Amino acid sequence: MAFHEIKTAENAPVQEKVLAWVDSRFPLTATIKAHLTEYYAPKNFNFWYFFGSFAIFVLALQIITGIFLTMNYKPDAAKAFESVEYIMREVPFGWLIRYLHSTGASMFFAVVYLHMFRGLIYGSYQKPRELVWIFGCAIFLCLMGEAFFGYLLPWGQMSYWGAQVIVNLFSAIPLIGPDLSLWLRGDYVVGDATLNRFFAFHVIALPLVLVGLVAAHIIALHEVGSNNPDGVDIKSNVDAKGVPLDGIPFHPYYSVHDVMGLGMFLMVFAAIVFFAPEMGGYFLEANNFIPADPLQTPLHIAPVWYFTPFYSMLRATTTEFLVPLWIFFAVVLGLAIKNAKDIRLKGGYFAILLGLAAGFYFFDAKFWGVVIMGGTVVILFFLPWLDKSPVRSIRYRPKFHLYIYGSFVVSFVILGYLGIKPPSPLFDKMSQICTIYYLAFFFLMPYWSKMGTFKPVPDRVVYHAH
Repeated sequence: MAFHEIKTAENAPVQEKVLAWVDSRFPLTATIKAHLTEYYAPKNFNFWYFFGSFAIFVLALQIITGIFLTMNYKPDAAKAFESVEYIMREVPFGWLIRYLHSTGASMFFAVVYLHMFRGLIYGSYQKPRELVWIFGCAIFLCLMGEAFFGYLLPWGQMSYWGAQVIVNLFSAIPLIGPDLSLWLRGDYVVGDATLNRFFAFHVIALPLVLVGLVAAHIIALHEVGSNNPDGVDIKSNVDAKGVPLDGIPFHPYYSVHDVMGLGMFLMVFAAIVFFAPEMGGYFLEANNFIPADPLQTPLHIAPVWYFTPFYSMLRATTTEFLVPLWIFFAVVLGLAIKNAKDIRLKGGYFAILLGLAAGFYFFDAKFWGVVIMGGTVVILFFLPWLDKSPVRSIRYRPKFHLYIYGSFVVSFVILGYLGIKPPSPLFDKMSQICTIYYLAFFFLMPYWSKMGTFKPVPDRVVYHAH
């Protein structure tokens, strides 16, 4: 395209001339129109749609506070803990920056979990938003890595031993496991080399990936349009100008709407930062205020609350649990073989069944615990193809679907709680039951999601002014 200058009147205001000069060199106005003033969102958004904006705010907060923390933090095994104490006690407002960052980590996961739950109940992963969901799951996976690498940096007892346990889990992977664990540690034990590697991942590598994924998530969302509580595609009903009849510009309507929600969120956030930054040990554990000691293991090692559901599944996978786990997968694959119409597909499922049988025999519970822990995150990527429901929103699904979703949330919360507690025979059984339910929710979704009587979906969104 040949270079051109956007024409403006000679007597135009200076700001208009400057904007024209910028627009001729960078699509500023076009970008604002495409993603704000002329991006039409459904007019029936409810409070569940706050959490995406909250997540963007917390991401920005984490990056800004992280920059200030790195100014005084030393990624050195001999000085890391002391540097954190120095930030807390000597750096002006260092305590505030540290608490904003530590609280922000927990709040980030809280809003992301709620944001994903909203997508789950309103079917925001169904066609044509599969890629939006996949980018969102990739953000979640990257966020888990970012939190894990950052967890070691305070160099407290729980940080040190938590990293020791998690890194050692990778050694259970056949063939590459021991080398992968050694590469992650940078040494044969968690030490100075590990701290430097984790610092590099936490401060440089993963934040770049995270910001890129967030940008891709938003671009993909604005390409296909936002879902809504009714699961109705607003692009199906447009006026003569192509503007959706049930859509309103994101700015100023939802930008102001989100600022109001953000104000309420900040009140909760500030209350935690100023009055309960440790949150009873859930956000900052007592053991992490003790310097890391490789010679003294804490009585109970547990990750931060946002990892505990998956840690609980890992811990639930014992040798005794492999039998019911095998029975579960045999039932799932048996259903798949029964319903498959292609003989080659039936043979493929049967081969997987035999492979699992051999795997359960040859590999120990530690390996399968790692597989279950990782698999319960990876399976989220396949949700658009697991859900066979003819409607998107929970509003128009059979009532028993609501109970299934509710039970899934309850089981996930129970897993999170049990992951914090020391192991016991009762807690192990409860974790195993909840793990089976978590797996059943997704693996049996192709069957239960299309069962029952569905309500008719309206042609246009249902909206009541408030």
